[in-house]
Amino acid sequence: MDLSLDFLNLMFLGKEAWLWLLFMGIVVTLLVVDLGILHKDNHVIGVKESLWMSAGYITIALIFGGWVWWEMGRESGMNYLTGFFVEKTLALDNIFVISLIFTYFAVPQIYQHRVLFWGILGVIVLRGIMIGFGTALVSEFSWILYVFGAFLILTGIKMMFSGDEKKDMGDSKIIKFLRRHMRVTDEIHGQKFFIKKEDPKTGRYVRYATPLFLALLMVEFVDIIFAVDSVPAIFAITTDPYIVYTSNIFAILGLRALYFALAAMMHRFVYLKYALSVVLIFIGGKIFWNQLVGKMDPGLSLGITLTILASGIIFSLLKTRKEMRVS
Repeated sequence: MDLSLDFLNLMFLGKEAWLWLLFMGIVVTLLVVDLGILHKDNHVIGVKESLWMSAGYITIALIFGGWVWWEMGRESGMNYLTGFFVEKTLALDNIFVISLIFTYFAVPQIYQHRVLFWGILGVIVLRGIMIGFGTALVSEFSWILYVFGAFLILTGIKMMFSGDEKKDMGDSKIIKFLRRHMRVTDEIHGQKFFIKKEDPKTGRYVRYATPLFLALLMVEFVDIIFAVDSVPAIFAITTDPYIVYTSNIFAILGLRALYFALAAMMHRFVYLKYALSVVLIFIGGKIFWNQLVGKMDPGLSLGITLTILASGIIFSLLKTRKEMRVS
């Protein structure tokens, strides 16, 4: 009994082991309920179901944030909420690209949830590695935060003035590389990621990947690309790895659930890109403010972030609503 208590109180990345186990237990439970109960049988997820799923994930994420506030204090609670909302909004672009991936590989709607679900498992591991690496860098070289801040400011400026050019998945070097170095079938084989098929050269039955598996790999690759922005952004808010990781994972879990409702209406968020660019510039600038002037109150930071994001979403919906009426 004493040994188990000692283990639970061991420190891991600045927090007791039981805190990490509690969070991972919640995530595992959510994934088991999602795949094992709610989506045991493949079916097309409609907008209504998508919204209910997302509402459930958001509710659990906010309850967890309330617990963080109660257990670790106001500052940690505020930082968790700020990180959660920033990550959730930054990942909206991720949804657009995932939609392009599904279209390119002609993934039927009935199997899209399967790809997203298994993609989540990869995200949990990959984000953990990236955040652990970022934590080590920040603890060893405190000046790296200035690099993060400058990177976020430059990214925000670039995003603000970038065009809305369409992406063509067919030009992806990653897809071309995978097709050259893997046996891949030309068609979807139900929900299978791999099948055994006769090799025309040898006549032997060998394992082939299906386009569904390539779609999964591309979803993981896209998340790594987007993490280059989101991980520095959350480290600009807090360097506590527990807050960084939990806010990241909860935001991604809920956004994947919301995918089926948002994918069809991404065109309505016309000003969101500009709101995100301002948020990135603000968060990057906050690093320099904290070091040169004094630490900004987490409540003020959360309020400013939410105001910017809400303004971008509301003005986008109002603008596109008027355009839809005119048309």
